[in-house]
Amino acid sequence: MNYVLALFLPPLSILLLGRVFLSIIVFLIWVPAIIFSGGLTHPMFIVLAWILIYQNHADKRERS
Repeated sequence: MNYVLALFLPPLSILLLGRVFLSIIVFLIWVPAIIFSGGLTHPMFIVLAWILIYQNHADKRERS
């Protein structure tokens, strides 16, 4: 069960930021990368999600 959640975590976090197109692209790259590399690209997508989250918060602070 935890593996399934980890499988969808980076695309889901990007989707929750409201970036639907980017989350679909990440999902399409993410799943084969997990299957073929055994998770070696995992940190790259986690960093991408964190950058987008930080950028979203920075945008909100800038508007205020």
